[in-house]
Amino acid sequence: MTYDKTTSMRQLFIKGIRLNRNLVEDFDEYPFNIPIIKNLKEIRFENPVTFIMGENGSGKSTIIEAIAISLGLSAEGGTRNMVYETFNSTSTLDRYLTIIKSGLHPQWKYFLRAETFYTMAKAFSEYDDNNPSIFNQSHGEAFNEIFSRFSPNGLYLMDEPESALSPKSQMQLLSKIHSLAKNSQFIIVTHSSLLLSYIDGQILDADNNLKPIAYKDTENYSIYRRFLECPEKMQKYLFND
Repeated sequence: MTYDKTTSMRQLFIKGIRLNRNLVEDFDEYPFNIPIIKNLKEIRFENPVTFIMGENGSGKSTIIEAIAISLGLSAEGGTRNMVYETFNSTSTLDRYLTIIKSGLHPQWKYFLRAETFYTMAKAFSEYDDNNPSIFNQSHGEAFNEIFSRFSPNGLYLMDEPESALSPKSQMQLLSKIHSLAKNSQFIIVTHSSLLLSYIDGQILDADNNLKPIAYKDTENYSIYRRFLECPEKMQKYLFND
């Protein structure tokens, strides 16, 4: 399944986001002092599957959190029917964003956030009495249980979904994404080189003002390739031996 730009645009529920810079009073205050947000004007999503990658602290999670809140989802994850909050640590970025919509409406919206998965799962069990106990499964199995419920015609936001997954499970998630991408949209924050490798995905580099980048040009790919080709040499370099 290969998308050209014309085809992919028909699949998108969100065509992009825009920062209303005229409303920002001080770009030296959080979250506007984060470089990618300080320089943000507009992001365009070109494919049904978009990845945002970058170093820790680059602002990736802040952006996807703001998108989720703007879409009526909880900052801690879940569907639009799950309204809950255990601790308010969100930024105010969502108040300054405009979501550029396509006019198409998803049947499902879901936000998976790895760092608050436990509280989301607890809320999920309270909303769904038929839900098999996620707490009786391993962390990775619980993630896979959530992914198994993803349905066509959905808008899925995910923040580091690989955090609990083995390489095999990451490949299974990749297959699930591909099976849904013809009529769903994914925006995924990730460090996973396996997920980033998706042949029909768009990668935005948070270390370079969210500019599109080819998979083999990413630092993730370069680091993993060099390490796996010669782990002994890389470890000697790291350990200064």
